[in-house]
Amino acid sequence: MRQALQLVVCGTDTDVGKTVVSAWLVQGLGAQYWKPVQSGLDGGGDTEQVRTWLNLPPERIVPEAYRLQTPVSPHWAAERDGVLIDRQRLALPPIEGPLVVETAGGLLVPLGRNWLQIEQIAAWGLPVLLVGRSGLGTLNHCLLSIEALRRRGIPLLGLVLNGPLHPDNPRTLEELGGVPVLAQLPPLTPLNQQTLAEQWEQQSLATSLQGWANNRP
Repeated sequence: MRQALQLVVCGTDTDVGKTVVSAWLVQGLGAQYWKPVQSGLDGGGDTEQVRTWLNLPPERIVPEAYRLQTPVSPHWAAERDGVLIDRQRLALPPIEGPLVVETAGGLLVPLGRNWLQIEQIAAWGLPVLLVGRSGLGTLNHCLLSIEALRRRGIPLLGLVLNGPLHPDNPRTLEELGGVPVLAQLPPLTPLNQQTLAEQWEQQSLATSLQGWANNRP
């Protein structure tokens, strides 16, 4: 029986393109999109960016639990806005179909002074798709992130590398990290429904992800 895939998209660092990858997955999987915590509202934030790229109808967007003004770490942005991020408000929405959850930054980003994002990911119980930049610096960031997920027993679907194609990094990450590089998403100009759909057709990401969903316990 075909199972609906729900997953968390997390980046290895800031500005590695996880919102682009999230939009790619939302379109390709026909999923709903949820960014639980948004820090920084210039341009409407990542939710508005995904909505614009894909021209999504309102029913495909789950509203953020927190919309914080300042583009800094969520714990500090919340303090600056005079709010406390409540774990109960970050419970997964009751959605039966495909869902893409985009985190605010990387795995060890604080959501509170005593609460890391990776702890919330573990509480969700969803697998992670890790997004890293394709070029210099990605080996260290990806391998550290893989190690952090493994230490906590969080299932990792694999990696998506975002940016100009690199001749060696995918092979090195698979050999040293022991996880597959499921896709490499090159820069897209323009970035819109059509160019994302073309990449979805050209790559085997859909098959890999659905295979995992169908074989999960």
